[in-house]
Amino acid sequence: MDNDELRTFVLDRLDEDERRLAGEELPLIDDAERRGRLRITRTDDGAGLLLLPGPAQAADERELVPFRDKVGLLRSEVEQTDDDTVLRLLAGAFDTHHDWQEEWR
Repeated sequence: MDNDELRTFVLDRLDEDERRLAGEELPLIDDAERRGRLRITRTDDGAGLLLLPGPAQAADERELVPFRDKVGLLRSEVEQTDDDTVLRLLAGAFDTHHDWQEEWR
């Protein structure tokens, strides 16, 4: 698996989500969270984020981290990590995109 290609894919999708939000559309990563495909929560100290597969609780029982609050932290993590599990989990939020590759699942 090519982590650089996967990293570029995720960063491009985060850019697209920022444009979606600016156009008053729901970012796809937020949609994936609402559908229970992944969960992004604040750390206990509020300084960072935890990225978890699937919902740890029902979506209506937890507060979603607003996109504007998480996009910068997600982008930094993607740029710095070599952990393909993190990259694949984030990429999975965008698996309907035409550049998605099944090997990333």
